[in-house]
Amino acid sequence: MAGMTFSEGSGVGNSVFGKSQAAIRLFIEKKGESFEQESVVKNLFSMQDSQNFAEKLTGFTAMQGFLPVGENGAHPIDRLEEDDSKTLEHMTWKNSFSISREMVDDSVVSNLKKQPASFVTSYYRTREKFGAALYGGALEGLKKTRFSGVDFDITSADGRTLFATDHPSKIKGKAQSNQFSDAFSADALAAAETAMQNFRGTTNEILDVAPNTILIPNDYRLKKEVFAVIGADKDPATANNGFNYLFGRWNVIVWPYLNQYITAGAKPWLLLDTDYSDQYGGAVWYDRVKLEVKSDIDLSTDANVWRGYARFIAGFGDWRHAAAGGVTGGTSLI
Repeated sequence: MAGMTFSEGSGVGNSVFGKSQAAIRLFIEKKGESFEQESVVKNLFSMQDSQNFAEKLTGFTAMQGFLPVGENGAHPIDRLEEDDSKTLEHMTWKNSFSISREMVDDSVVSNLKKQPASFVTSYYRTREKFGAALYGGALEGLKKTRFSGVDFDITSADGRTLFATDHPSKIKGKAQSNQFSDAFSADALAAAETAMQNFRGTTNEILDVAPNTILIPNDYRLKKEVFAVIGADKDPATANNGFNYLFGRWNVIVWPYLNQYITAGAKPWLLLDTDYSDQYGGAVWYDRVKLEVKSDIDLSTDANVWRGYARFIAGFGDWRHAAAGGVTGGTSLI
């Protein structure tokens, strides 16, 4: 499977565990492929490979543009300046499981499948939960989120929380908001989309932000509201069923993992421009070492131990790829 490597310790193949190696590896690969296809984080983060100890997220201000100079006029000199930046340092992630000699002796086939299945599930669930913790912490207005006992920075490159009412401009222009208090509705969606389309860069230039994705937690009322707004080409609120221009333009992601990292009963909703995120480093996920699985024999217990090792990190750079609605303390859209 792409992104997963295996290795066997000396003597494993010749041991009593030898016959189980290929079967367990195949099972892990198939489980991994299934989880990769179902993963949500790959749709919310720009997935990048890394060859470095850490990665710096930065951008550049826009050029000022072409100027009219007339015939034989000199070429004006435009310039770029480095924008706000942020460094993400890779984290190491590990886990393991073991198969006892007795289990193989007794041919407990069901257990030989359960443990590898749980192992792969735990790895990909960790990735989903980690991504959800980053977005969930941002929705809670935090600058750091605590995940499995470790604090991770979830600010954007300007030092503010990802969703804030006062994102400053580094060079010129007014502070901007991508944190809104309005509950989801047709008007709120239209207003949030317009607000994102009007986001300005650090030199006060209009950007090419075009939100294309709606992200919500798994809440049945919120799901009904979202699909009621975007699911029909006619506007049910008008007597003559006027055209609903919000119809058919959105990818909708319902993310149950997000529920674990937001206040119970809250109904936040997010608009994302995944293309802008990919281009300008909005939400970025770096894989330094993709999952490596090693099988060897623990000489003290005679067990076959399978160990997993990976290094990855994720975080936020340019805040303009996202906006959040239904957040207490946010700016009012309507």
